[in-house]
Amino acid sequence: MTMASEILINVGLRETRAALVQDGHLQELHVERSGLRGIAGHLYKGRISRVLPGMQAAFVDIGLERTAFLHCSDVAVARDALTHESNQSQESTVNPIDIRQFINEGDERLVQVLKEPLGTKGARLTTEISIPSRFLVYLPHGHGVGVSARIEDEAERNRLLQLVNELKGTHAGGFIVRTVAEGVTGAALKADIEFLKRLWEGIAAKALVTPSGQCVYEDLPLAIRMVRDLLSQKIDRVWVDSKSVFEHMQSFAQNFLPEYAQRISWYEGPRPLFELHAIEEEIKKALESKVPLKSGGYLVIEQTEAMITVDVNTGAFVGHRNLEDTIFRTNLEAAVALARQLRLRNLGGIIVIDFIDMEVEEHRAQVLQELERALSEDPCKTKLSHVSPLGIVEMTRKRTRESLEHVLCQPCPTCHGRRYVKSPTTVAYEIFREIQRQSSQFEIKSLVILAHSDVIDLLLDEESAALGELEVLVKKPIRLQNENLYAIDQFDVVLL
Repeated sequence: MTMASEILINVGLRETRAALVQDGHLQELHVERSGLRGIAGHLYKGRISRVLPGMQAAFVDIGLERTAFLHCSDVAVARDALTHESNQSQESTVNPIDIRQFINEGDERLVQVLKEPLGTKGARLTTEISIPSRFLVYLPHGHGVGVSARIEDEAERNRLLQLVNELKGTHAGGFIVRTVAEGVTGAALKADIEFLKRLWEGIAAKALVTPSGQCVYEDLPLAIRMVRDLLSQKIDRVWVDSKSVFEHMQSFAQNFLPEYAQRISWYEGPRPLFELHAIEEEIKKALESKVPLKSGGYLVIEQTEAMITVDVNTGAFVGHRNLEDTIFRTNLEAAVALARQLRLRNLGGIIVIDFIDMEVEEHRAQVLQELERALSEDPCKTKLSHVSPLGIVEMTRKRTRESLEHVLCQPCPTCHGRRYVKSPTTVAYEIFREIQRQSSQFEIKSLVILAHSDVIDLLLDEESAALGELEVLVKKPIRLQNENLYAIDQFDVVLL
């Protein structure tokens, strides 16, 4: 049974949001803000600002706040040399590859952004340029033809491989056949090849006259990318709530995807598009760490700089048979829910999943199998380890852009990203120590405590006796003053 799939595009004044919905459930959310567009896929004229032989890498100035990072393996000619070296016999005396053989400080190179700047890290670059179209990806410095691994039918793979090899003729460079090319005609592939050829010629000409630190080519805006990358036989409808963007999308589809153009519709309803489909509520839930399961169990997903941790709990689910059956069913449900959450939240890197301990080996295997099946629909590459006897699974998910939390949120100004603040009791005792320290060092007549209302209330109630003892100890009157603008762990002791 095929799932009903829709793409919903909400266009605001400064922000465009695109949602992929399957069977009424939000699977992916893409956000693009004016002045803060993602740069993955963009081409820049970069200048090598520093070469690090020890790391076999270089820092490249492409005009961003932080210099970008270029590793030796992402330099086209260096990668070819590394590949050649790895093919040599073990007895060979080939000298180790040095990045300085291929790039030097001050060099200018046309580079492409592989990964967005993430956190404190700069963008990851490559000199192996790849330019996507609807059905193909063109590699100007590559060679040969490859076919997406997601096209599993061997006969179809061979058909596409033969077609593209025939159509490319003497065109320089290589091609990768995208998943959406499955079943397309030779005429459509030929049109893509001609389009990519003209596009690359324009980019190459522009790169010659563009100063270093400037963008040479930007990828399409979000709404058009959704049409290019996702609109296929599997998508039933695309809804967009902006007439101008709808017309732009229609024009693009008529030129490149005429058979799907009628699936794009302009939404004119009175209710906001995302509100109508409950997308706003889904986004709100995706920013919370706790994910409830239908059975009554829940997941706790914590995102840190080092890794993503996931804890599975039975919660209110008590089952109907025995404890092992309850645990098994909760873990199965959690595996499906987790795969969706990773995709929706766009979480990547190292992910550690703490499933509830299972005694039966067959149950552990079935949970891992269910997780693998659920992850198979994820366009990002994932890799899973086995389920340990303690229920721990380690996995990785390729990270190419910021997570949903990092796009929509910022660290709490009160706790500074720690996700906790000091309790009023802790702050009260810090105030007591500060008063004792101040009174022993300075000649004073009285003291005023400026603090958050919760701390003041505690000092007037539960800690009133301790405050009285402190007045006797320092032999000075202590006055309390409520400061509504203070954070709960912020206070001042004023000496009078």
